[in-house]
Amino acid sequence: MKLSNIIEEFIKEMLSGNREIELQRNELANRFNCVPSQINYVISTRFSPERGYSVESRRGGGGYIKITRTAPENESYILHAVKSIGDSISAASSTAVLGDLYSLGLITHKEAKLIMAALSDNSIILPRPERDIVRAKIFKNILINLI
Repeated sequence: MKLSNIIEEFIKEMLSGNREIELQRNELANRFNCVPSQINYVISTRFSPERGYSVESRRGGGGYIKITRTAPENESYILHAVKSIGDSISAASSTAVLGDLYSLGLITHKEAKLIMAALSDNSIILPRPERDIVRAKIFKNILINLI
């Protein structure tokens, strides 16, 4: 398993049962024997607003990273996801949203795979940015029909 995935799982475990956590970047880097920029990478790519998180960071001596779960729990997350998609979405971002829906138990593994196939670049054969616009419309329609 890649180090980024291990760090992500560790942070998600800390968040389970909590809406918000504070982390010390250097402590995490020491724990996983990596550079602090690796921690920054994981947080910026895996704990973004589109994935339902808010991140506040303060650098310096007593610096910290505060991660807050902003996405509502349960099925209202689907409405949150629809609103967060906007007018266009990349394949990577749609995969991230699907991953969250699956991890929250709102869709099954099979449903996630089918939706991912429908939203893939292989299924939407258009140039960018039209492809991302069409993907967003399809994704929103699928999600609304899951409610």
